This record gives sequence, C-alpha cells and structure tokens, in this order.
Amino acid sequence: MTAAAPATLRAYRADLADFTHWAASTEVHDPAEVTRRTLRRYLADLSDRSLAPRTVARRASALRRYFGWLARTGRLAADPTLGLRAPRGTGRLPKVVHEEQLHQLLDQPPARAGLTDDQLADPLQRALHLRDQAVLEVLYGSGLRVSELCGLRQRDLDLLGRRVTVWGKGSKQRMVPLSEPSVAALAAWLDDGRPLMANADLGDVVFFNRAGSQLSPRDVRRLLDRRSVEPTHPHALRHTFATHLLDGGADLRSVQELLGHEDLATTQIYTHISKERLRDVFDRTHPRA
Repeated sequence: MTAAAPATLRAYRADLADFTHWAASTEVHDPAEVTRRTLRRYLADLSDRSLAPRTVARRASALRRYFGWLARTGRLAADPTLGLRAPRGTGRLPKVVHEEQLHQLLDQPPARAGLTDDQLADPLQRALHLRDQAVLEVLYGSGLRVSELCGLRQRDLDLLGRRVTVWGKGSKQRMVPLSEPSVAALAAWLDDGRPLMANADLGDVVFFNRAGSQLSPRDVRRLLDRRSVEPTHPHALRHTFATHLLDGGADLRSVQELLGHEDLATTQIYTHISKERLRDVFDRTHPRA
C-alpha cells in the first residue's frame, strides 16, 4: 500500500481526534466498543454540522484506514467500517488562472512587481525577485505541487536537458519537462540570486526564504499574495498547467503522468474544466450562440 503524504497523515490525525472526542461524548471510550451503528451516527452528526460532503468522505476514509489497521493487526476481532458508506466528496472544480492574470504574474517587470529602482539596487531584493520569478515559472511551466517545488534539490535539475526530477506523494519519482522560461528563470536564480541567500547547512536545496531557511508552502502563498492582483492559491497554477495542456490537445494519460496522479480519475476533473472553457468560447464568439 502506498504511504500517505505527510499532509494527509496530519488530516487523518485531526479527523480521528474529532471522532475520539465525539465518541467519548456518547460514552464510547474503546475501539472495541465501536460498531457500524456508532460510525453511522457519527457521520450523520457531521452532516448535521453542515460539513461539506467532501469533508465527511475524508473523515470516513480516515476511520476506514484506522479500523482496518486495527483489524489487520489483531487489535480488533472485526472491522466495523466494512460496508460503511459516506457521501462522495464532489468538491468544486479547481480554479484556473485566467490569461490576463497569468501574464501579470509571469511577465511583469520588476517595477510592476513592486520594486523601486533603489530596491533593485539592493542585491538581496534583486535575489528575491529572481527567486520569485523562478518559483512562478516552475509552478506553472511544469505543474508541480507546491510541496514538490519547495523540496527541490539542485541535483534534481537538469537545465541542459530541460527537465526536473520530482519526488511526489508517497516518495514516487517522476520526470517532468521544464519550459524555456523556467530554465531561464532557474539559471538566473541559481547564478545570481541563490548564492546571496543560501544556507550551507541546507546543502543543495534550490529555494530559500528571506531568513535563509528552506522555502515553505506558506512562503509561496505569501509570494503570490504580493504578486497577484487577485487572490490566488499556488495550486491554481498547477490546475492551469493541466488545463492548458488539455486545451492544446494533450492526451489524458500524458497529463496524468506529468501531474503524478496515481488514479486517472483524479486527472479527469480537468476535462470538465476544458469543456467549460470551450463552452465559454462558444458563447462569446459564435454569432448564434
């Protein structure tokens, strides 16, 4: 079984803590006392709290994993989650960055990024600008998860071959192409920016924050807050990468490989986005739409 990502494990721990607290309030204090009826009552309570179906589905998944493990390891005689149903987490379609906003993010000169001439004369400020440009180009140009970008090492980069080795969820490795703008931005950052901010203790980590620590997903969100005129999450650039590939004629399997999705069904959500985009184009341009 593929190991869950650290963020998933944290979510599962929080979900199990919520269930434990709820169970204690109903005088259930031991896993052996939990029945399928107990679990159904808990899921019904979650729905009564107006939690989204996706959240309820994730909590049911956490319970299945936990009680399944208890049964497999002999700590329980039977798994009470067998046959347990929960609402499917439909969620919302991922947001795609529109063309004007994408241009504003990627192509703006330093002055439009909020840097004055005096600031650009400061080597640290210029280094930060080069870093920000490289981060944004790689997020959009290669569709990386923000955690994957933050974990990059210099040995993962092949600028001459225009590709990057990515370590994804469950420590799975994949090779992803780098766009020409990504290569140029990375080369500028590695040559002229990174040496000013690098922390020798962190070895060949690619990206650093202002304090000299490894760049974190929170740092990237702050970067986007500074650069974007609209509220934008780093994952939106990954969504945009996938949608633009499909709009350009890429097949679903190739996009699945590039994104590192284990299940093709996860990638198929982008086909819905592309259909919506096609409909929008039709409505705006066809004379009898």
